[in-house]
Amino acid sequence: MDDDKDASGALRTALPLQAGTGERIELMLTFLRIVEAGSLSAAAVQLGTTQPTVSRRLQMLERSLGLRLLQRSTHAMRLTQDGERCYERAKELLAGWARFESELKGAREEPEGVLRVIVPHAFGQERLIGPLARYLQQHAGMAVEWLLHDDRAIQDYIAAGIDCAIQVGEVRDPGLVAVPLAQVPRIVVAAPSLLNGQPIPQDASELAALPWLALRTFYRNEVRLTHCETGKSKHIQIRPRFSTDSLYALRSAALQGVGVGIGSSWVMDTYLAQGQLIQLAPKWQAAALPVSLVYPYARFYPARLRRFIDLIRAEAPTIFAAQQHDPAMAPAAMPNHGVGR
Repeated sequence: MDDDKDASGALRTALPLQAGTGERIELMLTFLRIVEAGSLSAAAVQLGTTQPTVSRRLQMLERSLGLRLLQRSTHAMRLTQDGERCYERAKELLAGWARFESELKGAREEPEGVLRVIVPHAFGQERLIGPLARYLQQHAGMAVEWLLHDDRAIQDYIAAGIDCAIQVGEVRDPGLVAVPLAQVPRIVVAAPSLLNGQPIPQDASELAALPWLALRTFYRNEVRLTHCETGKSKHIQIRPRFSTDSLYALRSAALQGVGVGIGSSWVMDTYLAQGQLIQLAPKWQAAALPVSLVYPYARFYPARLRRFIDLIRAEAPTIFAAQQHDPAMAPAAMPNHGVGR
């Protein structure tokens, strides 16, 4: 009888995991919230439940996997190696399930309301306006708040009422879904007047002595350039005369001969073709920057967001098309990051 009772108890413990996908998802979601909140009690507050419930769910997940996911002590909590792998995989699984659920629930839903999007100044004022116009043309019930912002350190998208963002640079926030869109090549440019008749520098080391422009979002006192044929990299210490968080302001300062700057090739191409800018050390480039569409994890995504994501993903090859200044510098696989933008 005791054996039967033990078996029955074990069965009752395992039943939630065998009852269906929903329970498994709840356990994984609880685990993610524990990791991101930093404690069981904080996770319980966010989930609107109690700490014992959160602890019980964690134990159920660990038992079902046969793994210890967290090392817990009186004063600290940290992921085990298995926990780290589980955390990354759980994020992927939950994002996929959320997309699937959203599609089923809202496949025929016509979006309406306001979509709030954060976009970088340069892309947001040029390359993305066409897709934005098509989005509004396709969905008559929609309005868009188009927020130009180069700061990638938005702390809480939900609290700020942000639906999504186009982000240039590596996505480090574990609470965000990141959809890779493109890689942006970057080059070193200056006005011909800056050289004052001197030969165009061909090697990266020759650039250190020139006055510099800093794009504070990505580089300030040091740049790293890579030779497109040999793959050799060089770090160059710089002392900027002009520092900004705007790629357009950097380009304008370069056109005025204030200094040397690193920026996206597509922003500089027209002025290079007209001779108002020249490319310095043309065999050397800064690492291409990844461009991603990011949005917070959720159990359900509204139609307004799903339609926008679908449109941007479909048009990404056209939106972010950029001339490669050397075939050896074709965009690398996501993710990648470097200095400058």
